[in-house]
Amino acid sequence: MSARRRGEVTVAAIAQLAGVSVPTVSKVLNGRAGIAAETRDRVEALLREHGYRRADAATTTPNIEVAFFGLESHLAMEILRGVEQTVRERGLAVGFTDLQGPAPAGRRPADRLLARRPTGVIAVNSAFRARHYEQLIASGVPMVVLDPTGEPSHAIPSVGATNWSGGVAATRHLLDLGHRRIAVITGPLEYLCARARLEASRGALETAGHPLDPALLRHGRFTFDDGVDLARELLSAADRPTAVVCGDDLQALGVYEAARRLGLRIPDDLSVVGFDDIEVTRWCGPPMTTVRQPFAEMGATAARMVLQLAMGEPVEPARVELATELIVRGSTAPI
Repeated sequence: MSARRRGEVTVAAIAQLAGVSVPTVSKVLNGRAGIAAETRDRVEALLREHGYRRADAATTTPNIEVAFFGLESHLAMEILRGVEQTVRERGLAVGFTDLQGPAPAGRRPADRLLARRPTGVIAVNSAFRARHYEQLIASGVPMVVLDPTGEPSHAIPSVGATNWSGGVAATRHLLDLGHRRIAVITGPLEYLCARARLEASRGALETAGHPLDPALLRHGRFTFDDGVDLARELLSAADRPTAVVCGDDLQALGVYEAARRLGLRIPDDLSVVGFDDIEVTRWCGPPMTTVRQPFAEMGATAARMVLQLAMGEPVEPARVELATELIVRGSTAPI
């Protein structure tokens, strides 16, 4: 989509600085094997340092790659739908890669993606680490992070959602229904979204004059199984909560199961609020009250941003946060 501009660093210049051949730099850029780890690291460091940008991405494979680390199917389809609706207008296709899968000997996870020489990459940040970003940045392929887990600690353009506002809305909804013993099940605190949702609930409770009882707080993974286990602890107590705010919908579905096993009815005996609004929340019994993250819109926004970068245009603002929305269904009721 863009030609090499005056003053932009070339592959030949990087090769000279690294003391290697041009084909060696090309292999690094395209994720090919046969390069010593020390050489690859040196070349990638120079590519990042000099802000290398590929000039030929649009003339090779006309597609946008969506890179996951651990493909989360309950989120992926909506994200991919939003990306596809945007890029097809430009005559491009959408591919996806799960970087968590095993890589062949001598190759790294991102090499599979880079070998396809995409026009741009959208990295869905659920478990990405610095080393994954470094390799993708060094490739010179335009990249945007779609970040449902919180604001990233890097300068890459990114798209997220308003986790704090969503957490406040979920908790205030329960308070408005008369609940006071409100439990919070949150996700891993290394995820900024988990911290934001927890602190939002804590703040809403304190503002209402009902501080969060430490005995009603649990931390776990964003999984169904952790939702079951943590809810069983909370609901088995003598002074059990009347409502639970969950870090995501999978945890909330686990709360449903724990309540069922204990003979509790939702929402008669327990109100439950999730977060994300994955498709299954409309089908469970009763349908779940949850905070909607606009995943399709997030995907479309990330696609527009990465296409701008591929055209050599700046992206402003570099961080976009889309609004969450409380969706009230049948899993919450007055106490």
